[in-house]
Amino acid sequence: MAQIDILSATACDHGEGPFFCAERNTLYWFDILGRQRRALELTTGVETFQRFPEMASAMARVDERRDVIFTESGLWLHERRTGCWTPLCDIEADNPVTRSNDARSHVSGAFWLGTMGKSAEAKAGAIWHYRKGQLTKIYAGVTIPNSICFSPDGRTAYFTDTVESVIKSVPVDPHTGLPDGEPALLVDHRGGEGGLDGSVCDGDGNIWNARWGAGALDCYAPDGQRLLTIAIPARQPSCPAFLPDGRIAVTSSPQGMGKAERAADPKAGFTFAVTPDRPVKPRFDPPVLI
Repeated sequence: MAQIDILSATACDHGEGPFFCAERNTLYWFDILGRQRRALELTTGVETFQRFPEMASAMARVDERRDVIFTESGLWLHERRTGCWTPLCDIEADNPVTRSNDARSHVSGAFWLGTMGKSAEAKAGAIWHYRKGQLTKIYAGVTIPNSICFSPDGRTAYFTDTVESVIKSVPVDPHTGLPDGEPALLVDHRGGEGGLDGSVCDGDGNIWNARWGAGALDCYAPDGQRLLTIAIPARQPSCPAFLPDGRIAVTSSPQGMGKAERAADPKAGFTFAVTPDRPVKPRFDPPVLI
């Protein structure tokens, strides 16, 4: 049976976008609605936070000095030592309806980035591709982009529009991260409990997906077969990320819950560490080429 530990009992208003940095031995995650990035240094157990002037949801490493942060107005370059922020690329900055959501980097140095309506307006969002200063819209008319992740060889991308309840796979050029074919159905969750949220791919190519509304972390084989389900002690888990010891960090959210629902889900918004009952080969997001 899997073991579940609490990494952070600081309840986010909407926890998302976990990212582990090996250089700093630190897990980062975002409270989108709280406009914060939280950080947990695993060696010391010290947790800190940083406030943002706008909503942010994801990040990636650039090099030993800099990170890139995905916010509702686009991509920002963050200098770790000085704390300096530099605008890198506008993404729907002139659209007050949308904000950033799911994102993940590809082995080519590309960054796939999903936008959505702040109130989940139908088809208001899109999935974008950024690499070396070039921004390309690859999928338009997306309501809630999620589950963005990539196979270990970089030849397959996965994504979902949560309202459609399916995970799609698409061949991509491993050298650019751009789609190289048409998306195909991989996981069909229509009619199932909860919604497909964030995902991450392990070193064996299995896809770990947080199932929003069902309190579950599911693992799928590369062919789409569900291999296992792990119960998460919060009804709305949002996204997983690997830790170096084989555990999986999982963020969660109380977004949309009423007072009674919050009382019935006291760990909503916590960040968890899942130790599966079988070994998992972790993978960590590669740097983005700016």
